Amino acid sequence: MIAAASDPLWNNGAICGKMFTVKCTGATNPVPHPCYDGKEVTVKIVDHCPGCGGTLDLSKEAFATIANPVAGVIKIEYW
Repeated sequence: MIAAASDPLWNNGAICGKMFTVKCTGATNPVPHPCYDGKEVTVKIVDHCPGCGGTLDLSKEAFATIANPVAGVIKIEYW
């Protein structure tokens, strides 16, 4: 699965190719309980996402693994 990194993480592309484990930690909008309990996904950073607010932009497939796609935007932890 893949993701894009925001400006603070991108670091002139130094993060490109790195792998991260990501999990949903909560909602950012009215969709109740968007997180799939206990689910994590491993993503590879393959692109830059200017304006993504200091976080990761997950592919649709990666997002759907950890949260209800209807939510659109979620809070995440990654390591």
